[in-house]
Amino acid sequence: MARSVARGATQYVVLGAGLDTFAYRNPYRESALRVFEVDFPATQEWKRQRLASAGISIPSSVIYAPLDFERQTLPEGLRQAGFDPKKLTFFSWLGVVMYLTEQTVMSTLGFIAALAVVEVEFVPSTGATVRCCSETQAVTNPPPASAATDGVRWL
Repeated sequence: MARSVARGATQYVVLGAGLDTFAYRNPYRESALRVFEVDFPATQEWKRQRLASAGISIPSSVIYAPLDFERQTLPEGLRQAGFDPKKLTFFSWLGVVMYLTEQTVMSTLGFIAALAVVEVEFVPSTGATVRCCSETQAVTNPPPASAATDGVRWL
């Protein structure tokens, strides 16, 4: 994340944000990093209730993008939330892929890869980093050794 912000990333998309708390402790607010939390609408509402009950305010840099991955596309959800596809963006997608159909996963990855304005850095659940420099090039760090023993599919 720090490298992406240093290179000029101004958007961070958290796919399947759940109870992720980065947006509420964002050390890059001064650099105008907008955090798009993409998740199922009911999950987002529950999270907002939990934040309120804990006395945690929602920073102006947080944008909720309600989305049912299996019924809507990521481009739809992000467009409605004000996402700018021309800006350098950091994506994370942790703990979600295993609950989605292969078609949804591939469609989402295709959208992310097509965004490669300059560079897209993507962190999947396995912790490996995938950098897409253009739609036709990709540099992938190998998955952690535990992925093979855990039975994790590596796309």
